Amino acid sequence: MLDVKQAHVVTQWPADRPLNVCRFDPQGRYVVVGAEDATLARFQLSDGAKVLFPGGHQTWVFSLAFSKDGNTFVSGGGEGKIIWWETATAAPAPLRSIAAHKGWIRSMAVSPDGALLASGGNDLVVRLWNMSDGAAIRELSGHEKHVYSVVFHPNGTTLFTGDLKGAVKQWDVATGQLLRTFEAKPLYAYNDGQGVDFGGVRGLAVSPDGKWLAAGGLHKASNPLGAVHEPIVCLFDLASDKPEPVRQQIAEGVTQGIIWGLRWLSDGSLMGVSGGGSGGFLIFWKPDADKDYYRFALPSLAREMDLHLDGLQVATVHHDRHVRITKLAAKT
Repeated sequence: MLDVKQAHVVTQWPADRPLNVCRFDPQGRYVVVGAEDATLARFQLSDGAKVLFPGGHQTWVFSLAFSKDGNTFVSGGGEGKIIWWETATAAPAPLRSIAAHKGWIRSMAVSPDGALLASGGNDLVVRLWNMSDGAAIRELSGHEKHVYSVVFHPNGTTLFTGDLKGAVKQWDVATGQLLRTFEAKPLYAYNDGQGVDFGGVRGLAVSPDGKWLAAGGLHKASNPLGAVHEPIVCLFDLASDKPEPVRQQIAEGVTQGIIWGLRWLSDGSLMGVSGGGSGGFLIFWKPDADKDYYRFALPSLAREMDLHLDGLQVATVHHDRHVRITKLAAKT
């Protein structure tokens, strides 16, 4: 069992520019981060030793994903390239680079068996690639707005993708067939006066038992350009035929907050990272409750997070140019 109320930051390491994304390697040795200056960095968890990964992207790095064994990882940039890297090398250099999308690559995920890589971005399409050699396998079309999030079901047979308009689509991985569409409408707003599409499915997570699909973002967006909004999660029951969420999970009072990432914890609760004008928070919900049961204030505006394989360490990346490791306590 976990005691998230004992959460505390155990260490932090500086970077050269504000950070966008982070991922732990599956072997639990490192956390890799992507920044606004087109670079990647690897931090060794044992001592914070830092290694830069230069010579890849031309603009911001938005997404990361590891191979199943953790020996390689891929990065996705704003110029539309996916680049393969050797994880533990002392002298990093790109192993492979492909022109994957037109514009930003917002999200990537590797299938549970490690064979496939899914990517989505601003060109409205989702693409499946062979993780081992980068060969194109399939294109999934149907989103009307930018694709913000991709995640595989734990059984590996289906893929979920979420977009700016709050549409979450479920695809058959083997055929590319669209199986169903979930409606996370609270996550999207259009402000006619400002002419702004705002919100979107900024985080997706399927519970390990395959029962729940969580889609996170923002709501109460009465003034998008003024950053007036609060974080929210739409929770879907995957056993139900209903496209609407069975629950809307909120965090009242976290003004200007946005859910940027979601992870399910070993005790069955859901953890989201929120960042915005009100700062950074780790927010925790139970599946059967609308309101969060705990929120942990981070030292600075947070942009993304990942959960270590031990289920206790949480990496967060921040606008103040730091990656931080927060420890969740285990009940004894």
